[in-house]
Amino acid sequence: MAYKKIPLFLLVIVALAFTSPVIAQTNAIKNTESALLRWTDEYPQEKVYLHFDKPYYATGDDMWFKAYITVGADHRLSGLSAALNVELIDALDSVKQSIKLPVVAGVAMGDFALSDTLKPGNYRVRAYTNWMRNFGTDYFFDKTISIGGTAANSVYTRAAYSYSATNGQASTTATVTFSDVDGNVYANKEVSYRVVINGKTLVRGKGTTNNKGVIPISFLSPANMQFKGGLIETRIKTDAKTTLEKEIPTKAISSSVDVQFFPESGYLVYGLPSKVAFKAIASDGLGTPISGNITDNSGTEVAKITTQHLGMGLFMLVPSDNKTYKANLTFADGSQRSINLPVPKQDGYELAINTLSDPDNVTLRIYAGGAVKGAEISVVSQSSGTICYAARDNLKDGAIFAKIPKSHFPRGIVQFTLFDAAGNALNERLAFIDKPDDLKLDIITPSLNLNTRQKVDLGIKATDDSGKGMVASLSAAVVDNTKVPVDASNEVTILSSILLSSDIKGYIEKPNYYFENISAETRRDLDVLMLTQGYRRFDWKSLLTGNMPAKAFEPEKSITISGRVHTGGNKPVVGGKVTLFTTKGGISYVDTLTDKDGRFAFRNLVFADSVRFVIQARTSKNSKFVDIELDNTKPQVVTVNPNGPNESLSDTTLSYLRSEKSYYQQQLKGGVGNHNILLKEVIIRESRQPLKNSSNRNGPGQANQVLKSDELDKFTCSSLDICLQGRILGVTFRNGIPYSRGGQMQIWLDGFQIDADILRSINQYDIGSIEVLRSPEYAAVYGAPNGLLLINTKRGGETVSINKYTPGLITYMPKGYYQARQFYSPQYGVSSTNAALADLRTTIFWKPNIVTDQDGKASVDYFNAGSPGTYRVVVEGIDTEGHIGRKVLSYTVK
Repeated sequence: MAYKKIPLFLLVIVALAFTSPVIAQTNAIKNTESALLRWTDEYPQEKVYLHFDKPYYATGDDMWFKAYITVGADHRLSGLSAALNVELIDALDSVKQSIKLPVVAGVAMGDFALSDTLKPGNYRVRAYTNWMRNFGTDYFFDKTISIGGTAANSVYTRAAYSYSATNGQASTTATVTFSDVDGNVYANKEVSYRVVINGKTLVRGKGTTNNKGVIPISFLSPANMQFKGGLIETRIKTDAKTTLEKEIPTKAISSSVDVQFFPESGYLVYGLPSKVAFKAIASDGLGTPISGNITDNSGTEVAKITTQHLGMGLFMLVPSDNKTYKANLTFADGSQRSINLPVPKQDGYELAINTLSDPDNVTLRIYAGGAVKGAEISVVSQSSGTICYAARDNLKDGAIFAKIPKSHFPRGIVQFTLFDAAGNALNERLAFIDKPDDLKLDIITPSLNLNTRQKVDLGIKATDDSGKGMVASLSAAVVDNTKVPVDASNEVTILSSILLSSDIKGYIEKPNYYFENISAETRRDLDVLMLTQGYRRFDWKSLLTGNMPAKAFEPEKSITISGRVHTGGNKPVVGGKVTLFTTKGGISYVDTLTDKDGRFAFRNLVFADSVRFVIQARTSKNSKFVDIELDNTKPQVVTVNPNGPNESLSDTTLSYLRSEKSYYQQQLKGGVGNHNILLKEVIIRESRQPLKNSSNRNGPGQANQVLKSDELDKFTCSSLDICLQGRILGVTFRNGIPYSRGGQMQIWLDGFQIDADILRSINQYDIGSIEVLRSPEYAAVYGAPNGLLLINTKRGGETVSINKYTPGLITYMPKGYYQARQFYSPQYGVSSTNAALADLRTTIFWKPNIVTDQDGKASVDYFNAGSPGTYRVVVEGIDTEGHIGRKVLSYTVK
């Protein structure tokens, strides 16, 4: 059912006296509505959600996903953007893979091939449109995904942490156990390690595991350090010829628990009843249980408290005049501490929202205390910029009450805000409006008991809340749940992402808990979550004063190649002819003319990734002696992982990796999959050729990115900075000087620092390699907060290319659209399929492009794998009205 806006009149039981102040207040509400309308019109809010085939992976796997891009409060599939950027980011915040996907009708399909030479660890998948970059990375889809090792890494770790304080410093000890995939420990083995906290190396060391495969690793850090993330890099010598690398996430550097209290209206007022929520967060970022009581300054107990879910809880408090309050808490380890509550105010309001007691209505209560009694106020509720309810009153009786039908709100987060007569925001309360599924999905299978390798015909039906069939874009994943166990409450789903986490600040632990098995308990827990989190989309002060964000990034409709043509003296070439050539699929070209500033642009281009272009420029008199300078698309900065508390590798993937071991060996024998032949005599790490002549203080190739001469020699450029434009992740060039992390980078040539403006004078054909050091972990040893470029030139015995620079001509390979692969599903009814081969698949079926017909129906078919077990089917999607649906079905395979 579509939600409705309530007309702007008072929905309270008290009568109104329409005096001048009330009329002025009407204008204030209209101003608020006008500001929101401008916001939604000029700054439509896109959201991105990625549906993956599995919750975690192993090296050698394929990672399949479908992207849903929505816009506005009704979550309709977006027609605003035609391109989506998707990145695979490692634990050191380095982008390992990056693709651009074409978006058609608000959806896109993609995949990452995870080579078995990829270093196992915690990775992030981040997705965003160019338009979303205007509003900050908080709005991006960003999910942590564990990628375990198969044959490429037979070492698995478990780490237990203990904490203490030493001379004003925090002391952390990680007790690390090394074992193989079957649990056999690596006893009496040499281990070297490095501890990296907040991007900086704190300690390096060596040791030997004991007879239980255990080694303690200790390090000190400043007691007041704000922990942002860390890891322990280890190298264990498993035998005389084999050394293996392993990264261990570090989630905390102390055992402290942070406890915060959240009055429902933001503050307490003497004499007014208030809900007070609280949240206890352990040093690893996860909720932890506490208990205790609330006492006033005379020692009288006024409330008992205990956590109800993931460190969160709630109690009622009516502050008495001149009283102060504190919480006396007991923690999980038995320790105790007292924390003062915020001091109540003499004058103010309490905004109370109840979404739980009445299934059909939201109950609104507003109380006034002290000198503000009788003052003009208004209350506005909005969802994604759309006003759902607005009212005004003078609170002459000290309180108002209203029941608002839930049908007037969309499903999801609604923000209630109280304003004074001048339009200043006074109080805010978030509430989650829960309704039955807007889009009901049903999965129809002939039986819930099937055989291995049996063909499965699945029917899918999508209906609205009235039973009417709906046209919907859906995706379906089938996995062997026996091999891929899932913590359903910890999943990131289309419901938890679009309806919950995309609109509120902060990390949300176990987001799908609130949607998996909805009950009175989960609704209460979700309401407490609303009290402890903040709204992230905008703040009222900026909105009402017209302080809107700058539109630095436009919605990407197609690919544009643009730049400037100038003479050797940097004068613009006016009216010059610029031609864009490509030989991909046959010779093709397009041309244009430069404007008065020498600028040109080729717009509305659509091409696949890795297409090389040749750009030729001539003056109006056909002279070729000009230079071409291409525009830089500023790369998106990689921020600290917002999902740090969710990092876990060994515990969640170990059973999966055991099953993948057999599958890996089967694929290797058949010559399929993302595999390489690995030699035991080398250190197993991400596959790299050794760098010649490297001057890197971290070691050759120890960098965020490495460009070699064979890559640079593919391009013809008038200067080195032009060759590097768009090819170095996280780096932009201005006037030939590289910038990263908001500042100028250092340039080092063969071990010596040089002036940055000399970069243009270096011949690209004399370069053997360029090492890009952007992250603090690599750049710290150079004292370079904004990173640096290490340029290593060719030496004797290496082939030095002649200078191939041709005036008026450059080659360019921009990022094009990635063409998603097709998921392979064996057809056992086809004679070419060898049924004698073992079928050990974990992802049984993946179908990202399901569209239901006018009756809401669709069908898919596939064959079960060769392993018995419980198979789990997940179907997610959005219909043409913006209704969101998800359905999970399990069946048995014998």
